[in-house]
Amino acid sequence: MAKSKTCQVLVVGGGPGGYPAAIRAGQLGLDTIIVDKHGLGGTCLNRGCIPSKAFIHAASKFEEMRHTAEKADMGISLASAPELDMSGLVAWKDSIVGKLTKGVGQLLKAAKVEHVDGWATFKNAKTCVVHTDEGEIEITAENVILATGSKETELPFMPFGGPVIGSTEALDLSELPEKLVVIGGGYIGLELGIAFRKLGSEVTVVEALDRILPLYDKELVRPVQTWLKKNKVTLNLGCKAKGMREENGKAVLEFEDGDAKTHEVEADRILVAVGRKPVTQGWGLEAMGLDMDGAFIKVDDQCATGMRGVYAIGDLVGEPLLAHKATAQGEAVAEIIAGERRRFDPYGIAAVCFTEPEVCGVGLSPDEAKAKGIATKIGKFPLAASGRALSMEGGMDGGFVRITAREDDHVILGIHAVGKHVSELSGEFALAIEMGARLEDIAGTIHVHPTLTECFAEAALAALGHPIHISA
Repeated sequence: MAKSKTCQVLVVGGGPGGYPAAIRAGQLGLDTIIVDKHGLGGTCLNRGCIPSKAFIHAASKFEEMRHTAEKADMGISLASAPELDMSGLVAWKDSIVGKLTKGVGQLLKAAKVEHVDGWATFKNAKTCVVHTDEGEIEITAENVILATGSKETELPFMPFGGPVIGSTEALDLSELPEKLVVIGGGYIGLELGIAFRKLGSEVTVVEALDRILPLYDKELVRPVQTWLKKNKVTLNLGCKAKGMREENGKAVLEFEDGDAKTHEVEADRILVAVGRKPVTQGWGLEAMGLDMDGAFIKVDDQCATGMRGVYAIGDLVGEPLLAHKATAQGEAVAEIIAGERRRFDPYGIAAVCFTEPEVCGVGLSPDEAKAKGIATKIGKFPLAASGRALSMEGGMDGGFVRITAREDDHVILGIHAVGKHVSELSGEFALAIEMGARLEDIAGTIHVHPTLTECFAEAALAALGHPIHISA
């Protein structure tokens, strides 16, 4: 017979939405249980955000050392080229993940949240059976927070297996593929494709659209395209993958161009990175009586579903599929359950693409503002004019910071940047948008010298027509 438990808050899923929700609920004095099967921290910490950024950092370090071995730079030289041990790289990446997942467990414990390691299957909206290694546990809750996240999308005609891999397996390869084909020119495909190119793989990208990184405008994407061309990454745009066969120990991908002509490319590994989809199967969604919005669970501005006392957050409820969105929703829902007046209605959520160079942004681009009929003032500051960027070997890749503001009142509508290290500016960008800052607010704030944040202030000054470090 299954053991039984009751609680005020049941969180299903221990990812970047679920565990912050549980911690916040515990802090607020709510009796909370979190159920997770595949590792606290979820996809982001275990198989996505953190391990991929560690992998990208290691790849960049290897590339820098390789270039220094070929040619002395900054007065630094290396007597021989670096050697790559993929198993060692993966072990280092895993050590970082291990430290962070252990930390999540300690934070939950400190917040007096009970963690049940197992898979939850709902019998009805408020009761689930958790299958654990020690047996079944039935949990009934007053409030339920669904945070089951998302998973990699497979191509129906080319499922994962053998040489066909997803991003999770790509981060655990014990050997560097000599030839890597990436299907998908979005941020996941390009982040990993660029990292493998830095490590020495020959990389080919096949993208169905006529451009890469479709979430960003062409001006932002141009420096990334320049890097890809310079580093001999082959782009096949407007092309659709059709199938794969194996010949002589190699995979051969067949793809079709816009003229319906078939092409083939050989690979050791084929990385499929065509997006993610919400995890709605296998845990009893059909027994909960929830309304759907396409593939996602339908929620209101409090992340409440149509079933009283049941909430859904993160990738389960739709775009943007970003870890920090899930975290904010999780914290908000815990406070709502505790009786606080909260809703989730951000003015903008910043997004970052860790390509080479990095791309980040929040709010409207100039083209998007124009499409809405908004008259704008645009300010752009090149990183080539930043002393800090140049001192960190940045600035010469075509990078810049750009501000889009309303013409009549100078309220900032969007902020975007491309260049080395610009991801670290995303927090200031998001803060400015969320607080409804005007150009004068940014230009009038004294930014520390020498830092990249000065570029943000200079972009505001450029929009106002009187930049200091570039000609107006």
